Amino acid sequence: MLSKPKNRRVAALLAFAGTVAPVSGLHKFYLGQPIWGILYLLLWGTHLPQVACAIEAVWYLAQSGDEFDRNFNLATLPAQSSVSTQTAVDPAQVGAIADALRQLDSLRQDGLMSEYEFEQKRRQLLDRIA
Repeated sequence: MLSKPKNRRVAALLAFAGTVAPVSGLHKFYLGQPIWGILYLLLWGTHLPQVACAIEAVWYLAQSGDEFDRNFNLATLPAQSSVSTQTAVDPAQVGAIADALRQLDSLRQDGLMSEYEFEQKRRQLLDRIA
């Protein structure tokens, strides 16, 4: 499960299920964010996980496939090209990675991503251009 790309519709379906089921957060486990999944399970008695699940489900569906892949499938996507065979890095790729880094930092600052998750994703993005 960890090596397969995550499907945006499955994540949204699991998140929507968390709005009506007594157990919320299954989408977090699916997306490889077990700490958030555990937090959702611990808060099952409140309505916070259900509200968060509804918001996240809409967010997953509102993203383009590429944006979802940047956010959740970086480790499973094939490498674009070998850096050792290139003498220069494509500026468009650097710009897209810089935008993705800014989005990740925004999620971290808003408390939607842990420092550990941010650092993992940041390194994956930077490895694409280094």
